[in-house]
Amino acid sequence: MIPHKILYQGIVLMALLGASSLHASPIDSPGHEHQNKAQLVHEANHEVDHAWEVYHRAALGGTVASPALQADIEQHLHEARTLVTQAQEAADRGDERQVEVLVKQVRLHTTQAIEGSKEQKK
Repeated sequence: MIPHKILYQGIVLMALLGASSLHASPIDSPGHEHQNKAQLVHEANHEVDHAWEVYHRAALGGTVASPALQADIEQHLHEARTLVTQAQEAADRGDERQVEVLVKQVRLHTTQAIEGSKEQKK
């Protein structure tokens, strides 16, 4: 049996979480003043996630060409993740030019990571 105090705290927590979600708006709401740039950042974030997935499949499968390449791929992926964060901050500031520059850099890093992940051992 669950003690009444824990049960009560759980109910209060669920009520608070449920109420807070009613006020949240989606990233692509029509009123978002930087909607286009926010969407670019969102897509870049998905590209980084995809690059990590490709890398993990290669690493788990033991097909990454060398330990040096593996370290290089990981560096590209970490750099891409950092750039996504910077792009999000630029989007929040309304700096459209900076968002575009950072998203291009993210794409370069994810491309390098994916290509490296696909390079087979010899």
